[in-house]
Amino acid sequence: MTLKFTKMHGAGNDFVVIDGIRQLLSLTPEKLRLIADRHFGIGCDQILLVEDSQRHDADFRYRIFNADGGEVEQCGNGARCFVRFVHEKKLTSKKEIVVETKSGLISPKLEDDGRVTVNMGAPVFESARIPFVSDSDEITQTLDVEGLAVQISAVSMGNPHAVQVVTDVDAAPVLQQGPLIENHTRFPKRVNAGFMQVLDRAHIKLRVYERGAGETLSCGTGACAAVVTGIRRGLLDDTVHVATRGGALTITWYGGTNPVLMTGPAITVFEGEINL
Repeated sequence: MTLKFTKMHGAGNDFVVIDGIRQLLSLTPEKLRLIADRHFGIGCDQILLVEDSQRHDADFRYRIFNADGGEVEQCGNGARCFVRFVHEKKLTSKKEIVVETKSGLISPKLEDDGRVTVNMGAPVFESARIPFVSDSDEITQTLDVEGLAVQISAVSMGNPHAVQVVTDVDAAPVLQQGPLIENHTRFPKRVNAGFMQVLDRAHIKLRVYERGAGETLSCGTGACAAVVTGIRRGLLDDTVHVATRGGALTITWYGGTNPVLMTGPAITVFEGEINL
């Protein structure tokens, strides 16, 4: 099977984007892992599949596969690349589209400055819905990580996140604690582990160890999760600039059931074909 693809990135979080509307696909977990492999395949953090939506209220269906071949619910950086891809491929002429994901509908919009804003919906703090095994929905909870008591805030941005505040994100034990938190028994569907350094009320630095992908240069839903938990904890204002190792994102949330808005870049790197 010869597969046409586009390589894209959003603040360094890189994707292989595949048009599932104009070509027939048969993508097994083994083929997905090969595509994502940086030595034997194309290489990416996630594979994004563009499909027609069966819903009357959505323009497209958006499917996300991590580098380990597993399908996940949401990817914010990928959503920005999604809307740029469907425009560049002339699948739509709309500046703002409605996209069906595994976790619900999102609305990415192309801005005049070339960046993309995504309405990510409202954050979910109820433990059972994240899902997170806990007797309460307190914003700060203690997680036992191999005998170390780690203070985390659990939230879902369409996918589960555990965010902790650190004094120096560059020195944070991301690669050591990340996989332990990702696979912690209190997160039945695993979790993305975020490490946030608060610089001031409008600026943070962030690293994220992503479920099924390891540490990535940027994580859109991770940036949303970090900001909303920081706001809930009284550490941040309603608009925050997030510095990741791959670039900058701007997150806005006015609290309550208001949606989280994420703005950032979406870049096309190259196009090609791979024989699977």
